[in-house]
Amino acid sequence: MLKWILIAAGALVALVLLVVAIGWMLPRAHVATSTVVLRQPPDAVWPVIRDFARYPDWWPQAKASARVADIGGREAWSQQVGPGAPIVAVVIEDTPPTRVVTEIVGEPGAPFGGRWTYEVAAAGGGTRVSITEDGWIANPMFRFMANVFFGMHGTMDGYLVALGRLFGEDVEVQHGSGERQ
Repeated sequence: MLKWILIAAGALVALVLLVVAIGWMLPRAHVATSTVVLRQPPDAVWPVIRDFARYPDWWPQAKASARVADIGGREAWSQQVGPGAPIVAVVIEDTPPTRVVTEIVGEPGAPFGGRWTYEVAAAGGGTRVSITEDGWIANPMFRFMANVFFGMHGTMDGYLVALGRLFGEDVEVQHGSGERQ
């Protein structure tokens, strides 16, 4: 019995080491873009995207979003998306009604970070909404999980699908091409 326990423990350790090794080989940085087209006009979509405080009202992954004290003179938000700890994001660019860019403010040694660029444009009587994540993942195990199981588009896709539902639409999410992954 002890022999089988040792074999199982050894196999588990080997699997974890393999995952970490693969994670180290994957690029730390990535760029991913997700896009949808809504039937709504841009002037109906922009205020929803720009109202970070109301994200938990319509985006199921958003558990909390609250304005916090400015950081470096910039608007800052504490947001909890999914089961993890809240992050703080600052608005580093705000060009109404077409573009807003947020960046995660992390502590030294943070496990991940980056920017989300939201772009809104008229498209055939509706609105094209794109989100580009220019991010990084420090921990090789998380990098492996993100690349193999979750994908780099998961959170953005969830946001855009929820945005479509808010307007009573089923949307088809498109992913950008030529992205650094």
